[in-house]
This record gives sequence, structure tokens and C-alpha cells, in this order.
Amino acid sequence: REVSVEREEDALALLFEGERTRAVAGHSLNVQSSRSHAVFRLCVERRGEREDGGVVHSRLHLVDLAGSERLAKTQSAGTVAREASYINK
Repeated sequence: REVSVEREEDALALLFEGERTRAVAGHSLNVQSSRSHAVFRLCVERRGEREDGGVVHSRLHLVDLAGSERLAKTQSAGTVAREASYINK
């Protein structure tokens, strides 16, 4: 989902909300392995700084890809093993 915010606090709240709702599962290599990809895109417009009155646009993309450890090394079974087989298809 895409949300527009005016304050830094609101952007951070969205980032933390995404972190709380991510799917994670543990295995022998990682106690909290991501089971889902996450993308946080921050677009900033800065007005009034340029002499010509133009707007400065900046973008920052934070991307966390789900774990791609080799299934044999994780010793995963059941649901975690099934999820792992679909993560990077």
C-alpha cells in the first residue's frame, strides 16, 4: 500500500508497522528468517531551497528480501520448508 505522510514520525510508524506484520520463522541458520519480501520507499519533496523556486525530489528504497538459504542447510520441515521452496520462484 502507498501512504502519504507529512511528518517523520508518521513515516517511522509505517516502517515499524511493516516490521511487526512481517512473516518470520526460525530454522537452524537463523532464528528470525524473513518469509516475505518487504519494500519501503521514501519519496521526499523539498520546496523553497532552490533559487529558481523549483522542487527537489529524492527517493530512497529500502528492500529486504525473504531468506534464500539452501533448504538442506536449514534443516527445515513442514510449513517452513514449503514456504522456503516458494520464496524465490
